[in-house]
Amino acid sequence: MAATRATGFLDRESERDVLDRLLAQGRDGQSAVLVIRGEAGIGKTELLRYAARQASGFRVVQVMGVEAEMELPFAGIHQLCAPVLDQLAALPQPQQDALNVALGLASGDVPDRFLVGLAVLGLLSAGSEDRPLLCLVEDAQWLDAASGVILGFVTRRLLAETVAMVIAVREPDMRRDFDGLSELRLRGLPEEPARALLMRAVPGRLA
Repeated sequence: MAATRATGFLDRESERDVLDRLLAQGRDGQSAVLVIRGEAGIGKTELLRYAARQASGFRVVQVMGVEAEMELPFAGIHQLCAPVLDQLAALPQPQQDALNVALGLASGDVPDRFLVGLAVLGLLSAGSEDRPLLCLVEDAQWLDAASGVILGFVTRRLLAETVAMVIAVREPDMRRDFDGLSELRLRGLPEEPARALLMRAVPGRLA
């Protein structure tokens, strides 16, 4: 983890510029979505932390995909919606009902995913009315299937909402939840910052 944190401070200037532009879009009242893809330990988490640090004026919502929760439908959506549930009354009643059942706040049959998707979209939109909303999703490859589908549905329909979304996915990933969205693919560091990173991580003289 320490090596990953160091990576962000040694390089990744172009990647940070991409995140700065995404946040600027949100501040200008436009929606923005970015999917960060890369192998384990390459710096995705540090870039999410960078975005959170730079998000002055934003309301920040963070979601963490958890491998142990992949079989729990709507577990990821619960993380996403919990901080903005105070806006639930702004949704049409059918969407309220579907989301309440999905989040375990009411009993009922398994809700229609289309209705849940519309409810999540409406909830994020309502939650961004007072100030821009930044949603950071880490380890999206471990989201439960329902949450992955719904999150992909929502990101493709963000238009005039002041919502910025950054989703980090570990590669290789066979799921297609976020296909077609703007992507940033992380590669290894150039030689000079890679050497500097190694010197930080391994004290003493190197052969």
